[in-house]
Amino acid sequence: MDAKTVGKQLKEELCLNPKNMGDVLPQEEIQKAMEFCEGYKAFLNAGKTEREASAYLVKILKEHGYEPFDYHKKYEAGAKVYYHNRSKALIMAVIGTQPIENGVNIIASHIDSPRLDLKPRPLYEEAQFGMFKTHYYGGIKKYQWTAIPLSLHGVVMTKDGKKVEVSIGEEAGDPVFCVTDLLPHLAADQMKRSLQEGIKGEELNVLVGSLPFKDDEVSERVKLNLIRLLNEKYGMTEADFMTAELEMVPSFPAKDLGLDRSMVGSYGQDDRVCAYTSFMASLECQAPKRTLVTVFADKEEIGSDGNTGLNSSFLRYFIADLAKPYGVEGRTVLSHSTCLSADVNAGFDPTFPEVSEKNNTAYLNYGVVISKYTGARGKSGTSDASAEFMGEVSRILNEDHVIWQIGELGRVDQGGGGTVAQYVANLNVDVVDVGVPVLSMHAPFEVTAKLDVYMTYRAFAAYAKSDR
Repeated sequence: MDAKTVGKQLKEELCLNPKNMGDVLPQEEIQKAMEFCEGYKAFLNAGKTEREASAYLVKILKEHGYEPFDYHKKYEAGAKVYYHNRSKALIMAVIGTQPIENGVNIIASHIDSPRLDLKPRPLYEEAQFGMFKTHYYGGIKKYQWTAIPLSLHGVVMTKDGKKVEVSIGEEAGDPVFCVTDLLPHLAADQMKRSLQEGIKGEELNVLVGSLPFKDDEVSERVKLNLIRLLNEKYGMTEADFMTAELEMVPSFPAKDLGLDRSMVGSYGQDDRVCAYTSFMASLECQAPKRTLVTVFADKEEIGSDGNTGLNSSFLRYFIADLAKPYGVEGRTVLSHSTCLSADVNAGFDPTFPEVSEKNNTAYLNYGVVISKYTGARGKSGTSDASAEFMGEVSRILNEDHVIWQIGELGRVDQGGGGTVAQYVANLNVDVVDVGVPVLSMHAPFEVTAKLDVYMTYRAFAAYAKSDR
């Protein structure tokens, strides 16, 4: 064997050689990915808010025999339960054959996304236009939310205690709404602003109507007309806005992206892409060895605080209640548990290569991303998975022939961000981030690759059945 051949063999054995999955997956596997993403797009369209997403999942759970969790009950192996926390967060669990004190396998994603929330007193009239004042939710580039069609979602509590669900802008024939922007001909002063200040928070005002109520004896007739329409459809008065949860989100549906239809373009893929893939993997796991607990949390985009976010105690309490009938402490279960924090990472964008470090960034079509840590700059706001747990996860994926890659969230001093991993780790659980690379993250229209979505589902399926 000549030296050149030896060198080639050594390189194959010792060096990394990442490949586009389009080159290595058989056509039948690629077709499975395409078909899998049809269900994923339907989920994105049906669940544009955390309430809608969790309700969609609960409906499917009930159809598959899941029952509401009863903390008094001692469950046998194979039992399937769910806990719907305040209609905004969800836990599903399948009881395993191993004793609960051995720990559980946790997959934790979030189902909230950046959006425009209506202020408590949103409706006003200016220059005979009806407008909504908004307060943006999560990290957004504010200019991206102008001049695009928006839909209104949420719930209203009327004065008689009735909860009314609101959805306007999704169905064929529905009206839509928008935040207006200046025409370039008159934007000389605006164009001098920094990109961050191009649109200010108080300028994210939504245009909702322009026709006045036909009565010259009253003021603010456009506003009155809009309240009248809401009252006729939903029984609302203006006072009901103060207790409502109403959100503006992009009204366009999830679409195939690219001539080859290889990608999905949609609002809300961070992090509903990991929610859907972990849900489907967990749904198909009928008889796990270790009890499988799959979490869909709220409030991640604003720090995971609040009683539906993972910085609260709802997961810890669920584990404690699950363990108590067996005579086991919740902390014992958690200290022997592991978790995949199911969240996205930034994909390499060739238009903006300078924010990434090419050897340690994720690429679309190169598989599910393992992120040992996220955080910002000096690893602030992350849990940083141990070498031992990284080794365990990589072995689980390799044994199931799951294609994976490693990824950091951009260059060290570029910025950064966090996930729910740190809050699960605070419960004395081994945890690492696993998810899908995304382009245009937090924009109204995010991009994922279908092969990565499918491979992430396969990664969660491998972990769900693991006894490690």
